Amino acid sequence: MANATEFTNLDIEHLRQQLKHWVIQRNFQTIHTPKNLMLALVGEIGELAECLQWKSEGQNGKLEFSAHEYVHLGEELSDVLIYLIRLSDECGINLTEAVFRKIKLNSQKYPCNQ
Repeated sequence: MANATEFTNLDIEHLRQQLKHWVIQRNFQTIHTPKNLMLALVGEIGELAECLQWKSEGQNGKLEFSAHEYVHLGEELSDVLIYLIRLSDECGINLTEAVFRKIKLNSQKYPCNQ
């Protein structure tokens, strides 16, 4: 997989390809089934929830994190995104198209004037 410093923009398709290559290099295809990826995603969401659990909002209305907590939060968010991209790939879903379609549907469901 490319070095993290090589990325300046989040390209879902490029990331999907890099993750698939990473999986193939480690011969993880047999364990990266949709069910296993979904369960791993749920586990990572639980770890993300732990980062936010018991946090109170500061004066600006945002959660406050120490430097270490902030790094950890980014790691857990990344794990969630990685498993989500892997799951969509294994299910044959073009996540980019699905996201833009969903945004369009949500815009129709919740127009600006409401």
